[in-house]
Amino acid sequence: MHNDFSKPQRESAFGIIIMGAHTMLKIGKASFFLFIIAFVKMSSTSFTYLILGISAIIVFSFIFAYLWYLKFTFFLDKEKQEFVVNKGIFNRDQVIIQLDKIQQVNINQNILQKIIGVYGLKIDTAGAHGEEVSIKAIDETSAYNLKEHLLNTRTVTETQSEIEHENHKTAETPFLRISAWTLFKVGLTSNYGQSLALLAAFFYTVIYEGRQLLDAFKINKDEIQSAVTGMLTIVTIFILIACLLIVLLIINLVRTFYKYFELEISEHKNTLLLSSGLIAKKNTLISPNKVQITKYSQNYFQKKMNMLNMSLKQAHFGQSKKGHEMQGNTLEIPGCNPGERDELLKMILGQTPLRSKIFIPDWRFLNLPIFFKLILPVVAFLIIAFNVPEVKPYIGVSIAYLIIGILMIYISYRRHQISVSQDFIIKTSGIWDISNEIVVPNKIQAITTFQYPWHKGVDVGHLTLHTAAGQIHFKYGNYTEIKQLVNYWLYQVERKNENWM
Repeated sequence: MHNDFSKPQRESAFGIIIMGAHTMLKIGKASFFLFIIAFVKMSSTSFTYLILGISAIIVFSFIFAYLWYLKFTFFLDKEKQEFVVNKGIFNRDQVIIQLDKIQQVNINQNILQKIIGVYGLKIDTAGAHGEEVSIKAIDETSAYNLKEHLLNTRTVTETQSEIEHENHKTAETPFLRISAWTLFKVGLTSNYGQSLALLAAFFYTVIYEGRQLLDAFKINKDEIQSAVTGMLTIVTIFILIACLLIVLLIINLVRTFYKYFELEISEHKNTLLLSSGLIAKKNTLISPNKVQITKYSQNYFQKKMNMLNMSLKQAHFGQSKKGHEMQGNTLEIPGCNPGERDELLKMILGQTPLRSKIFIPDWRFLNLPIFFKLILPVVAFLIIAFNVPEVKPYIGVSIAYLIIGILMIYISYRRHQISVSQDFIIKTSGIWDISNEIVVPNKIQAITTFQYPWHKGVDVGHLTLHTAAGQIHFKYGNYTEIKQLVNYWLYQVERKNENWM
């Protein structure tokens, strides 16, 4: 199928359905509990007004979607190598994206898009807060043709027939495919923090909205609280903790399978194609040269299972309102074995990084964390405990906290190191999950060194490497060696003069 992207064109007409459903979903999420309260408390004579209100929301959503469909156009300016999008109903916006600034193109298909038979296409760049452009409905052939144009700056010299030939040739065999059994092991051994945060957010929402419902139905909260308190015994507390751990593992498994089911990675021309997803299938293409930091991590259980997790970090999306760096565009690849990791590293970095000279921190690395995170809070707790009889029985807990904390900080100190070779910088850190962050010198955008006044006599200082995907810190190193490394990296960057993107 021939696609002339040089002329402005609209999405598929099915985009009206997609956009309408998306608008209704947003309104529904914002007013879900309000509708529940209104449905329960209103009289039967007012039920008609509720139905009319819901009908009005549906009509408004599809009118909005239709107007958006009429105003949303996109085209490719091959001469300027730009992708231009015009959008907006009342306020017209024009988004112009330089092709060489595009980091990745995501081709997605959620349940509704799968039923209708269209795809969604999202374009990510280093200067956007999230995706730069999102096309809600486009047919499969057009999506992959457009993807080829966007990720290939050589499209100026390529003919349309060459591109179509590439699109219709047999798909290459993926060099990495993650099985369901591997995903099961990943779900059991990683991402506990994210699952715990998700569970906490769920309970917070339930408790908050539950209070709103209790107030709306005028239910006595003190009676419910006393009933719950009466049910709590030591046995029930242990049962609740066990249930919480089981729920945590289940959430972790569900998240892992939902996001990474049938994860496959293949080399597609000069890009990497990542495909995964249980319900909403996601296809992502990235250029290896736009990966800023390559990271792989492994904990004790994963080491015994001969697997690890990888992540490819691209440029951050601008800055937040407070001036802090926002989260970058990170692609996760869980469940790799060491051989697959090395294959990926070769594709992204050109070769497998080898460790050369290793720099370790001074023992003063331990001082501040132990004082501020352990000694100070434990001393404050002991002062309170010896003056408040109700707190005194928990002194043993504070002693255990102190011992475990010292052990964890010491492990962090032993694992904190940086390896420097001619082509790579590898930062190793972690307590339970041991991570290795790899960056090449030409990706460095700035270098910061710092030394406390009281460390000048012992020649101890800190190093920070600034990249477009974040910072890499090396603390409490030999300051003379750090300055020599900085001069060496600056010489490399100036001598090679390579583009970081």
